Amino acid sequence: MAASSPAILAIGLITATAAALSAAPATAVARSTARTTAASAAPKPTEAELRAQLKQLNNKVDKLIEQYNLKRVELAKAQESAKTAAAKLAAAEQTLAGAEQRVADIARLRYQNGDPSSLPGFMLPTDAGSAALLEQLTAEQQALVAIVAKARDDKQKASEEAAALTVKIKADAANVDEQRDEAEKVIDDIKDKLEDLVPYGTGRNANGTWAPELPTGSDNITSRTRLMKAQVEKNFSLPFTVGCFRSGSSGEHPLGRACDFMMSSGGSMPSAANLALGDRIADWAIKNQDKLGVKYVIWKQRINQGSGWRAMSDRGSITENHFDHVHISMN
Repeated sequence: MAASSPAILAIGLITATAAALSAAPATAVARSTARTTAASAAPKPTEAELRAQLKQLNNKVDKLIEQYNLKRVELAKAQESAKTAAAKLAAAEQTLAGAEQRVADIARLRYQNGDPSSLPGFMLPTDAGSAALLEQLTAEQQALVAIVAKARDDKQKASEEAAALTVKIKADAANVDEQRDEAEKVIDDIKDKLEDLVPYGTGRNANGTWAPELPTGSDNITSRTRLMKAQVEKNFSLPFTVGCFRSGSSGEHPLGRACDFMMSSGGSMPSAANLALGDRIADWAIKNQDKLGVKYVIWKQRINQGSGWRAMSDRGSITENHFDHVHISMN
């Protein structure tokens, strides 16, 4: 067999290299596809796991709020210290001005009484009274010079303290803002996870409508209503009872398709905290309307069917006007 020429060997080497390079992308794509498939096949967190994450996030929020509050207290103290420093500065300046005026007055008196340190020898005092006055004036001047020096030192110190506190207040304010922003981000994360936890109600059709349901169970409500009630109880700490089925009344209650979440013992206005809680429950129900099958919400003499709140007519009492409870009706 004839020996291969250098040209033939070169062509063979190029061909082999090209084949290897063309195979490499295919291998990389295959590996990437395998990783994507594995990632998509990873199990979603269970509700228990999500609840545990939420608990950790809530603890983090509590710590952030505590740090934020402590920083606010520090900021208030720094601002109060700045006011004190400014007052000290004003007092020092006033003392300085008064002392300097007094020194000028003493200098004038010494000149008028023949001070030997500033007057010619022939003008020296010749009697004991004049000598005593000069001695008194000299002592007072020395004391006032010391006061002036201290006032100047106090002024400088107060000025430096005020400048330092101004810098600290700006830094603390920026730190407080950062803490608040971080807390708000964590709270938003919690809200997103809470929304993920809300399940879809039973009987939801593909077109978004809801199939009719009959009441079941000892509580005489539909399964959709029961799910909504359970979700409200799970996501909010309710201060009073929840009433759902009620015979002899109008609306969805006798049909097992409505619940009243009491914000007071009934017939009386809720506290400010419970009014705020009612606002959150009402907003939550509207936000999850499509998931749960909420028909409408009534709260504080207003009704919301998903397109915004509108006022209702006065029915004559706190309860009838829905000021003491959040009413949620289901499809």
